[in-house]
Amino acid sequence: MMRYKQEQRRPKRVINRNNKRADERKPVKASSSSNGFYYSFLTVVLLLCLVQITISAVLNISKIVSYKAKIVQITKTRNAAKALNEQLQDNIKNFSNVTGLEAIARNNLKMSGEDEVLVIINTKPDETKEEKEIVTRFMKLKKHD
Repeated sequence: MMRYKQEQRRPKRVINRNNKRADERKPVKASSSSNGFYYSFLTVVLLLCLVQITISAVLNISKIVSYKAKIVQITKTRNAAKALNEQLQDNIKNFSNVTGLEAIARNNLKMSGEDEVLVIINTKPDETKEEKEIVTRFMKLKKHD
């Protein structure tokens, strides 16, 4: 056991790996034209990848903008539909009672109750006789042509 501990304390042998023989070293290739072509090819491929990534990013951003615009438009449409739905619900409640039905009959259908007299007032005046005469004269002239 003692010997084992002493062996552990000994310094390990340091090998200088840079001092190899010239025979063991690999020869360096002298073909720089093939390396140049290889690097040029890699540069072109990387540029194509960069262009592809840029185009994809621009298209994705434009899609995001258009989708957000559609979301805003759909939200406005939904809010308008909700307001219309609430108005229709109120109309249903109003027309389900008797007074609401009487109002519809009186205003839209020109009906009256038993003790009522219906008076219709036109808000638009009829065409005057002069305008009617002008139109009829014009029509007669057109027929003769």
